[in-house]
Order: sequence, then C-alpha cells, then structure tokens
Amino acid sequence: MSVPAEVAFLTIPELGRRLRAGDFTARELTEFFLHRLEQLGPRFNAVVTVTRDLALTQAQTAEADLKAGRDRGPLHGIPYAVKDLLAVPGYPTTWGAAPFRDQVLHEEATVVRRLREAGAVLVGKLAMVEIAGGLGYQQANASFTGPGLNPWNPARWSGGSSTGPGAAVAAGLVPFTIGSETWGSILTPAAYCGVTGLRPTYGRVSRFGAMTLSWTMDKLGPLARTAEDCGLVLAAIAGSDPRDDSTVDRPLRFDPPGEAQRPPFRLAVLAGAAQRTQPEVAANFTAAVDVLRDAATMEEVSLPDDLPANTVADVILSAEAAAAFESLVRDGRVEQMTAEEDRWRIWSDLMIPAVDYLQAQRIRRRLQQRLDELLAPYDALLAPTLSTVAGPIDQPFAAWAAGFSSTQLGGASNVAGLPALSLPNGFGADQLPTGLQLVGRAWGEERLLAVAGEYQRRTDWHRRTPPLPGD
Repeated sequence: MSVPAEVAFLTIPELGRRLRAGDFTARELTEFFLHRLEQLGPRFNAVVTVTRDLALTQAQTAEADLKAGRDRGPLHGIPYAVKDLLAVPGYPTTWGAAPFRDQVLHEEATVVRRLREAGAVLVGKLAMVEIAGGLGYQQANASFTGPGLNPWNPARWSGGSSTGPGAAVAAGLVPFTIGSETWGSILTPAAYCGVTGLRPTYGRVSRFGAMTLSWTMDKLGPLARTAEDCGLVLAAIAGSDPRDDSTVDRPLRFDPPGEAQRPPFRLAVLAGAAQRTQPEVAANFTAAVDVLRDAATMEEVSLPDDLPANTVADVILSAEAAAAFESLVRDGRVEQMTAEEDRWRIWSDLMIPAVDYLQAQRIRRRLQQRLDELLAPYDALLAPTLSTVAGPIDQPFAAWAAGFSSTQLGGASNVAGLPALSLPNGFGADQLPTGLQLVGRAWGEERLLAVAGEYQRRTDWHRRTPPLPGD
C-alpha cells in the first residue's frame, strides 16, 4: 500500500485518523518519512542521523499494538525526529559540533523515552548550530553539517539553533520534532520556516539526556504544523522527573479546544512591538491582531523599562555556557569549531565576574515578579516573533539585520522561564514566512494553546507549504 505525497504535510490528528482507518500501516508511514529524510534532508543540511533500524522496530511495535487494541494515544505510530542534543542509545549525539561528532551516549533522554511510551516512532536526529549557539556564533555556517537551509528558499537560513527541526517540519520530512530553546532556538526557526513552535515553561519538560547549555534557562519543546499538534506533543513529554531536579509536578491537560475554551480571550498587545521591523513583518502583525480582535478584549501594555532584560539574559547564559564547556578550552578542542567566532568567544565568557552573574540573578528575580504581575490578567501577550524574515546564508547576521531590532521580550521571557508560541502569520520580503509570537504566564500553556488554536482556525497560514522541486 503506497502512502500518497500529501501525507507529508498532514497534522498529527489527521495522520492518526488515517492510520486507524487502515489507509496505511505504521510501518508504511514510517518508511514514507524515512525516505523523505534520506532523500530531501540533505537539501537543507537538516539531518545528522537517520535512525532507520530503530524506527522500523518501533513502527512494528506500534502496528502490533494497534492490531491488538492497545492504543497509546494521539502520537501512536506517528514518526518524529529530535534535535541532535538528545541522547538516544546506540546513535551518535553530536551537539552539532565537530569535537563531538562521534560521541555516543548510552542513556535515553527522558523526552525520547516518553515519546516512545506514547507510541511515537523516532526516525532521525536533526542538525543544529554547534553547542546550540552558546559560543556566540554570528553567521549561518556554524555547524559541522553546514548552514541550515530554509525550505522556502535554500539560499536563506532556517534559523538557529534548532536549524534541522525547523526545516524538517517545513519540508514535510517529519510531522513533528523536538527542539530546544535557551534564547530563541525554537521560536526563531519556527518563524523563519513558517511552522508552529512551542517553548514550554522552564521546568515543565525534563532535560535529562539533553546537552546542557544553561542550567537555569534551557527548555525542550515541539515544532510541528499546528498549535494543536504542539499541545499533543507537550502533553506526552511534560511532567516531573527525578533525574532532572528542575522539573515541577504541575498539572497539564491538553485536549483539542471545546466551546468552553474558545473566545472571548483577554489579550495584551506589546506597545511598540512592530517598530524597527521590516514593513511586511509590521503589516502581518497588525493583520494578525485584527484576526483575533473580535475573539478577544485587547489592551496595549509595555515591558518594564527599568530592568535590562537582554543584558541579564546574556550574562546568565554566557556565564553558564562557559562553565558547561570550559573543558573545550582546556583541551584545545574549541579550535575545531566550524564558526571562527565560536573559537574565541568563550574566552571572554570565562572572564565574566561572579559579581556580574550574581547581580544578574538578583535582577532576574525582580523581572520574573514584574512580568508575572503584567501577564496575570491576560491569556497571551502578542508581538512579532522576529523583526525580519530569514536572511542569506552567505552573510553575517549583522549584514542583513542591520537597522532592525526586536523588543526585549525574547530575553525577558526566556530568562523568566515563561512559555511562548510562534505561529506562521503570513509572508514578507522575498515571499519568506513571518511569525506571530504569543507569550504567557508561567504554567499557562493551555491558555496560550487555546488562543493559538483560535487564530489557526481563522487563518490558513499553517497550511501553506514550500515548493519543493522534484518532491
């Protein structure tokens, strides 16, 4: 039984219905996505390792369970891939960096285990910026697998540091992926590639078996076609874990929204959010706000302007990343990094004074309190995800982002550990995707997902797919 090409861009519920209707088996669906990873993945520098043997074994198990009446839920039999900083026994976990390209970790990341238990099928490990960008890269070519290429235009960047996960979902190589975010690494590729990305609250998802970049800022979350898909994945991977003492036992229940979860919402619009953005980014943001206007009450709000959120985030991330990877300097492996700037930035980060780190942590606590007070009355805060569309892969970021700048929302919400979503909301310069950002109060993922689901019910940007020659 052949799997038709349009299956590549179906949502998780759509795939699940067709699996259970017998349109194809779990093994056939897995073979379909394995083929796409192997044939199309190299076009975008998106794939590090295809886990073919493991995938076929898991698919056979999923198929047998369904036949026996053991349905593990919405992810049962659904193929997926992970950013290559998650450990999978028997396969390399490269962290995107040349010094670790042969590294094999003999543990299973908690997220991978939980997805296996939910019946999902792991088909690959995906490319990423080396060390998840923690060494200060300033251009797209910062991975031993090459720059992440955008399926909408391979001359443009797919966005870091989850370059492979963003491109893989956009190109229909897999239905969903797991990425990581410390400061923008889920939302950025989601926006640039025109897919949906969810950054959970810090502590919502276990990081056991994941590379550490920043002990107090790292978060794992899904990239997928829709907010509903992201909610289904989050429900499977969330929860406390004794092997990650940052996790918190907070209830999370995600079901496709019923009438009780629908409008009216109460939304905040970030004042000045569209200033210093590309004209199309600003126009698409205004249009997205208008889409939600009759589903919500809206108020304009401002971030605290007396707390340097981006500076605080930078100091904490830089100091913790330098501590995590100090050994690269001591043994000289830092010289093997792909990006030239990744070979020297860590030296300055190792010199960050302890007093600066401690002061940043003190300000962080005040920032968390202020943001919680600001967001408490609202279901979501709205802003553009990024100020520009994806830039050329052959130019440093400063060359194509000059004159544009995002607000401090990214730094503030990441250092405060808040959840966020990026949703596709149109196309900008050169017909490249733009994104709408929703940020919520800590542990407020259900509210964010309800707002995001309403937006996607009213628009079809998440249904747009890139032209793939020869696909």
